[in-house]
Amino acid sequence: MKTPADIITRLQLMLQDGTKSDRKLAGFVLADLDFVSKAAISEIAARVGVSEPTVTRFCRNLGCEGLRDFKFYLAQAIAIGGQYLSPEPLSRDAREQRIASAITEAAISAIQRASENLDMTTLVAVAARIAVSGNVLCIGSGGISSMMATEMQNRLFRLGVSVLAQIDGQLQRMYAAVATPDTTLIAFSVSGYARSVIDAVQVAQQYGATTIAITPPDSALAKVADTVIHFQSLEDGNIYKPTSSRYALLSIVDMIVTSVAETRGPRVLENLRRIKQSVNTLKVDDPRLPLGD
Repeated sequence: MKTPADIITRLQLMLQDGTKSDRKLAGFVLADLDFVSKAAISEIAARVGVSEPTVTRFCRNLGCEGLRDFKFYLAQAIAIGGQYLSPEPLSRDAREQRIASAITEAAISAIQRASENLDMTTLVAVAARIAVSGNVLCIGSGGISSMMATEMQNRLFRLGVSVLAQIDGQLQRMYAAVATPDTTLIAFSVSGYARSVIDAVQVAQQYGATTIAITPPDSALAKVADTVIHFQSLEDGNIYKPTSSRYALLSIVDMIVTSVAETRGPRVLENLRRIKQSVNTLKVDDPRLPLGD
């Protein structure tokens, strides 16, 4: 029998397209996941007003062997994504008055936590390595990590660093394969378990590259990289807003880039001047505007 990949989605489809009894059972399960995950078949049948064989047939229609098998997949779904299945309703105050403060306060807290737990000695050493690298390869997979790899490229090229970002898994491995001892590879992973990123780090090491990971300590990526800047993502449980950890990770990127700029010294200034001159000439002549942003 085919194993259900996502029991919640199957229940939702059953609620729409199942038989009358299946729709009734599916609606009951989705409305009270906790009860169904613990109840006996007789209790479920009595609550819904169907027979026990109907409950068993319902489970099999979902792709399970029976109720026990169904409850296993249901418990798994609750453990993984339960917070998204029965969220607390937002209060009117939260919807209409507190969105701005919720975002800004969470961002500030995330940056402060990251700063307090950061080993600045390691960060400055990483910046010193980047500053003298022949070329830098920034990699990351997924929403936050890929964005940070791209942002690192955006910040370093202005300083005269030969840098490239790759967020495609296959290209990460390909570019890692042409690394040299002059290459510094910077790997971002909020989880520490992005397979393509780990593989690229190991490939680049074969060719003498220096590898740096910005990732949780003791993760799979942390274990293979030469140097690790520890970054632990901690969220506040608000499932309606985007993750605040990206602000903290961005602050680490900015710290590294600032240190690289200071290490390279006055020679970065001509590049910055040219960018400022070019952008302001093409756009609005206002020296107060950010540099190319």
